[in-house]
Amino acid sequence: MDRRALLGLKTQPLKTSEGGGSAQASYLRLPTITANVRRPGGRLGVMTVETGIDTPDAALRTRVAQSAPRLRAAYAAVVQQSASVLLPGTAPDVERLVAQLQAATNTVMGRAGARLLIGTVMVV
Repeated sequence: MDRRALLGLKTQPLKTSEGGGSAQASYLRLPTITANVRRPGGRLGVMTVETGIDTPDAALRTRVAQSAPRLRAAYAAVVQQSASVLLPGTAPDVERLVAQLQAATNTVMGRAGARLLIGTVMVV
């Protein structure tokens, strides 16, 4: 058993087939984004968001891989802003968060085509 795969440290790219039957990875998993939140009673908590990007276009896929640090920085800003307005004891608005993260993706990439995928949104 591969412990890295069990812990989520090893990524398994999704395969998509293109014209000649060759398979290329169209999915890029990004590291988990975290932000501080206020919990009931004034304690600090953590909001975590797992993200990935699906890009069927090969040219854009290369650009997404090269822009991964910029994407992580943009996602961290969006998640931190969402966490800062989150009231203690309430659940995050995932639909709004996804829309903001997709807008950040389009802004960083300069055009649409890279689709944001959310894994887990958790407040602990």
